[in-house]
Amino acid sequence: MKNKSIKPNKVNIITLGCSKNLVDSEVLSGQLHANAIDVVHENKKLDHNIVVVNTCGFIDKAKEESINTILDQVELKRRGKLDKVFVTGCLSERYRSDLSLEIPEVDAWFGTLELPQILNQFNVDYKQELVGERLLSTPKHYAYLKIAEGCNRTCSFCAIPLMRGNHVSKTIEEIVAEAKKLVSMGVKEIMLIAQELTYYGLDIYKKRALADLLKYLSDIEGLHWIRLHYAYPSKFPLDILDVMKERSNICNYLDMPLQHISDPMLKAMKRQITSQEIYELIDTIRDRIPEICIRTSLIAGFPGETREDVEAVKAFLAKTRLDRVGIFTYSHEENTSAYELADTLSSEEKEARAQEIIEFQQEISFEKNQERIGHTYKVLIDRKEAGRYIGRTEFDSVEVDNEVIINSSKALKIGEFIQVKIDKAYDYDLEGEVVA
Repeated sequence: MKNKSIKPNKVNIITLGCSKNLVDSEVLSGQLHANAIDVVHENKKLDHNIVVVNTCGFIDKAKEESINTILDQVELKRRGKLDKVFVTGCLSERYRSDLSLEIPEVDAWFGTLELPQILNQFNVDYKQELVGERLLSTPKHYAYLKIAEGCNRTCSFCAIPLMRGNHVSKTIEEIVAEAKKLVSMGVKEIMLIAQELTYYGLDIYKKRALADLLKYLSDIEGLHWIRLHYAYPSKFPLDILDVMKERSNICNYLDMPLQHISDPMLKAMKRQITSQEIYELIDTIRDRIPEICIRTSLIAGFPGETREDVEAVKAFLAKTRLDRVGIFTYSHEENTSAYELADTLSSEEKEARAQEIIEFQQEISFEKNQERIGHTYKVLIDRKEAGRYIGRTEFDSVEVDNEVIINSSKALKIGEFIQVKIDKAYDYDLEGEVVA
C-alpha cells in the first residue's frame, strides 16, 4: 500500500445520470478551481489522487451503474492508486446510511445539496461570489443551464422529490447573469433544464414565469440557440409558445415527457392529465408552431399495464407522429406510491414491450427523416469523427436526438453554424453537403 500522496491534490469528478447532475459537477469543479485545487472531469490519465463520484439513483440500471463505479474507485484506492473517494448525488442522498455500511472504504458521503460540505473536505469554503461560475465539461459551444431544483409533483413512479426536495426556482436575474457568463465563455447554445421546467416561477413569482425568463434570455447578444427540456404537460403554460414563435433564437423544440397515454396508466402514475388532454395539447402546440419538434419519454411495464395499454401507446404514436421518443422500463422504487403496487411484469417482458415501442417509433422516425431530404438547415457543428463533421439542427438536442453527418471538402470549425442541404436520411440521422 502506497503512502498518502505528498503531491498537491488533483481531483477527478465522475458524473453519472442526467444533465442536472452534470451541472452540479461543473459547479463543484468551478468552486475547487477557484480555490486553487487542480480538478478534472472524467480523467483518463489516472494521474489524480482524489475522486468524487456524482451518482444517479433514478432507476435500477442507474443505481447499478453508480454502485459499480463506486466499487471500481474503491478498488483503485485499495491498490494504492487513490488517496480518497468521495460520493455525492442522488444515490448518496437516498441511500447513504446503507451504503456507508456496505462500502466503508468511501471516505465521505454527501447529498444533492451539500456542496459546502464537500468543499470542507478540501479545507476550503464555498465562495458565494462564484454563483453561476462553472468549469464546463461539455464542448465550449454548448452548455446546460439549470433554472430550478427539486420537484413538487407526486408522480407515483418517481423518487426524484425524495432525492432533490421541493421545487425551488432561481431568480430571473441569477439565470440571466449565468447565461451571460456562459456566452462570454464561447457558449452559443443553452439547454434549459430542471426537474420540471414549466413550473418555473410559481414559488417565487406566484405565477408560471418561463415565458418571461425566455424573453430575457433571448435578448442576450451572442446566444444563438435556447432549447427547452423537461416540460410537464399538465397545466402547460401556452404563453411560452408565443415567445418561441416571435424569438428566432429559441429553438422550435420541446422536450415534454408524457410517460404514457392510456388513461388507466396516467391515473395510476398520478400524472394529473388525461389522454384526451394530451392529444389536445399536442394539437394546440402544433397549431401554433407547425414546424416544432416534440420529444417525449415513455415508461413501459408500469404495474397493471395491459396489452391494451401498450396498443394505446402505439396508436398514439401513429396518430401524433412525434419526432423523438425515448423509452424507459419501469423501475420499482422504494418509498414511491407505486411501490405499493404489485410489480408483476418480469424484466424480460418490460424490455420486450419497450423494444416493441422503439421499433414502432423507428419507422416513424425514418419516414419523418425522409421528408427532410432536399431541404437546407442551419446546423451547429459538434465534432469531427472519422474524417467527417457531425452536427445538429435546431430540432435536435445533444446525445439523445438525431445528428447530421456533414460532407465537406473544406475544413470546418467546431462550434460554428453552417447551412447543410440534406441528401440522405436514415432511421435516426441525416446526411448532407455544405451549402456555400
